Amino acid sequence: MSIDTLRESLPAYAKDLSLNLSSLTNETLLTDQQKWGALVASAHAVGQPLVVRNIEAAARAAGLSEEALNAAKGAAAIMGMNNVYYRSLHLMKNKEYGTLPAKLRMNLLANPGVEKIDFELWSTAVSAINGCGMCLDAHEAELKKHGVPNTSVQAALRIAAAVNAVSRVIAGELAAAA
Repeated sequence: MSIDTLRESLPAYAKDLSLNLSSLTNETLLTDQQKWGALVASAHAVGQPLVVRNIEAAARAAGLSEEALNAAKGAAAIMGMNNVYYRSLHLMKNKEYGTLPAKLRMNLLANPGVEKIDFELWSTAVSAINGCGMCLDAHEAELKKHGVPNTSVQAALRIAAAVNAVSRVIAGELAAAA
């Protein structure tokens, strides 16, 4: 399994997605760990099994460590919770909820097991997939504090967008074939 296998499973109407996936795996604005972690976190955020398996296999083949792989999965997990919670607070008219303690465990944010910048990039990608503007702003602000350029943030967002679209197309095609 590989990125090429994933690309070959896309129908002709999704050629742009295939080309984008190829170019994003060759992205040079991010370190290899940042790039492959963003791919893994994004795949897990969407959760389409074929995409998850192929991206994880490609990430391992590219040298992503088990620690970084687990941290990327952790970013998808913790953001899956936080994005729902904080997006809800943002959307609700009653702003009192935002003053209450969340009472949700988020220890992973303090000690993700990888460089803070990498985890923040992955959290940004997942927050984009999950549509949480509040979390996007918070993670982008943290990245800016660490001097991460806009082009690197954009690269993580492009990865999230492409992995999301590829996952949706494959899920749709599998559903149509069933």
